[in-house]
Amino acid sequence: MSQGKTIRLKRLIEPQYGSCIICALDHGMTSPNFLDGLYDTRKRTREAIAGGANVFMLGRGISRQVVDEFTPATSLALMLSASAAGRPQGSVVTPVGSVDEALRLGADAVVVYVALAGENESEMIQYASQIGEACDAWGMPFIAEAEFPNAYQTLTESGTTYGADYLLRNARLCAELGADIVKVNWSGDQSSFEKIVRAVNVPVVVAGGTLVSDEELLMRMQQAVAVGAIGCSVGRNIFQHANPTAITRALCRVIREKWSARDALAELAETVDRS
Repeated sequence: MSQGKTIRLKRLIEPQYGSCIICALDHGMTSPNFLDGLYDTRKRTREAIAGGANVFMLGRGISRQVVDEFTPATSLALMLSASAAGRPQGSVVTPVGSVDEALRLGADAVVVYVALAGENESEMIQYASQIGEACDAWGMPFIAEAEFPNAYQTLTESGTTYGADYLLRNARLCAELGADIVKVNWSGDQSSFEKIVRAVNVPVVVAGGTLVSDEELLMRMQQAVAVGAIGCSVGRNIFQHANPTAITRALCRVIREKWSARDALAELAETVDRS
């Protein structure tokens, strides 16, 4: 691994914990509808940092608006793909950035959403491969989002249509194409998620997905960490939460400090009640 990747990965994956807590604030580039929690993205950034998030997934424009909130320990993961969600035939992943731009913006990683089983699967694979090659050339960590094609369906809906085998194939493909970190949806149970972690043999973070209860979110994280996941990448369940700082802290309790979901949930409930 190049020196550049080694240095940047140490900022993404905290050496003292071996964990990575990502707040995904890029949904203005992917959601078919604007999400209320993004009106004050600068405040959401500040709140998530206060809760313990160390990495932020952002597009180039919003990253410029919120960078003043970053601390020396905060990393930018620049989104290199968006979703053409307004198409009558359904959304399709669209390239929007480059690795050299990410270097100019001071990013510690680039991110590509990898959606398979669609009409542009071959183009998607080719693009992800090109980014993997460029990241190796420039010493830039590559985070691949090996997720269900529609990020705005519930896991029950996507799981019924595609299933855990889809995630297993996608995650392994992303690792084959050079991903340094693979972000993947919760597969529905601990056993199938463990297979994904074993299959990729690179650090895995769990996608937060659609809005779920605090208990469900934290339980997923507890189970994922138990089988080898190093962190999470959570958007809506942070920026649309009643207390973004508190839910981020709860995620950190489970992932960094290995608290049980039950104990983290109890602390979260007390914090929200006081706020």
